[in-house]
Amino acid sequence: MLTERQQLILQAIVADYIMHGEPVGSRTISKHKHVGYSSATIRNEMADLEELGYLEQPYTSAGRIPSHQGYRFYVDNLMRPHNLDKTEIFKIRNFFTDKMVHVEEMVQRTATILSSMTNYTSIVLGPEVTQTYLKQIQFVPLSENMAVAILILTNGHVENRLVRIPSNISGSDMERLVRILNDKLTNLPISEVQERLHAEVAIELQRNLQAYQQVLQMLDEMFVQDWKDQIFLGGMTNILMQPEFQDVHKVKALLDLLEQRELMVSLLYPKKKGISVRIGTENSIEEMANCSMITATYNIGGRTVGTIGILGPTRMEYERVIGILDFMSDNLSYLLDAYYRNMADTT
Repeated sequence: MLTERQQLILQAIVADYIMHGEPVGSRTISKHKHVGYSSATIRNEMADLEELGYLEQPYTSAGRIPSHQGYRFYVDNLMRPHNLDKTEIFKIRNFFTDKMVHVEEMVQRTATILSSMTNYTSIVLGPEVTQTYLKQIQFVPLSENMAVAILILTNGHVENRLVRIPSNISGSDMERLVRILNDKLTNLPISEVQERLHAEVAIELQRNLQAYQQVLQMLDEMFVQDWKDQIFLGGMTNILMQPEFQDVHKVKALLDLLEQRELMVSLLYPKKKGISVRIGTENSIEEMANCSMITATYNIGGRTVGTIGILGPTRMEYERVIGILDFMSDNLSYLLDAYYRNMADTT
């Protein structure tokens, strides 16, 4: 464990480096009003902190910078809670008072305001689609035996599924099918569709359609497809403004990474509730070795359904970003709760 003096010096170095982005020398730290030690004493402690792995010296005779281990100790032990100022609180609350019709719009705008407030890149994993409900089902014929099934969800999302129509199904049969599906599946959670399909819907199909088995197979194939997790990005070009990412090849690799949807979903998928901070190599992806990712989960009805996150350099304003994410996730959870309660009251 670090001594109290070492902790104070490490905290000052991290704060100075985050603010200025330049290696920090002992004389600079000695001028901090809260440190109160001589330059020689600080220099000796910095040498010890480097030997212990908390600091690095990028150039000979230069000052020190925090290592990933130093940042981790800072985040876990030295960081002070960041209280948002009135301007930040007003900006977030004003955003949440704006009327938004769809969940997708709420989440996309969350990504936008996060990147705007932090000047980093925001990444938001939308709510699990299984939290949403079917609003309407339509079929648009493409040919004699092909059609597009349009599944409209209550969060405003629309899924298009290509289906093959059984050859012995007439136009009137399709109309009857649409009525049955909308009667039995409308306002049903996506997670319960398959069960209802093989219960009440199957019974109605058998009563009304001669080729009900072929139709049931078609519906099975239509609903068994994966429901896509949605990723929303904000401020992708913000990464270009960071001095750590002036290398074109490094930036390109990182931007290419952000476009890999499945990988980003796996990184953001909530493994535990609340705030999570991954620093440098803790991200386990080479392209993110010089990045930190801070995430916060948000909830619907007390259940974790998605994640909001900030990606930036390891020299990140951890206190401020965590404060903003914490406040933002609470407000987004409240907004989504209200949205789904209102939806339930009107159905």
